[in-house]
Amino acid sequence: MNLAALNDFIVEAKANTYVGGGKKLGGCRSGSHDIGYEREDWRYLDSYFGGTDFAGQEVVWLGGEPVWVMNYFGRIVEPALIDGDKAGAVIKAALSTMYAEYGRFLGGMEFEHPFGFYADHSIGDCDHFSGREIIIVEERRAYELDYRGGLVRC
Repeated sequence: MNLAALNDFIVEAKANTYVGGGKKLGGCRSGSHDIGYEREDWRYLDSYFGGTDFAGQEVVWLGGEPVWVMNYFGRIVEPALIDGDKAGAVIKAALSTMYAEYGRFLGGMEFEHPFGFYADHSIGDCDHFSGREIIIVEERRAYELDYRGGLVRC
């Protein structure tokens, strides 16, 4: 597996789906929200359940074979400080900056936004990683998301 090519595709796919307002697909599972992206032999799907509290999974296929997966669970911790729309605005702004300016989806990020301070910290690389993103409002953790993933080997 060419990890640089995989990383580049993941960044491209993420920038063109949730962050980039990509086209929603029909749910592949009852109650899921799905959004996908394809280029040549690469295919990406982000499928999640919920809204302000949510869980999901992202998968990358190469030539029809699953090669990479990430799962995540996020939630609003302090609904009096932030709602789903504001948290989404912060996350989209921070991640679009990370994808465009740094060309990566891992490695940590801090970003100041009018709705809150975003911080993401991770360990590992594209082949195996875990991390957490948070939004701080009024010096309190208002939102959190834990994620982990890596290569799929058969």
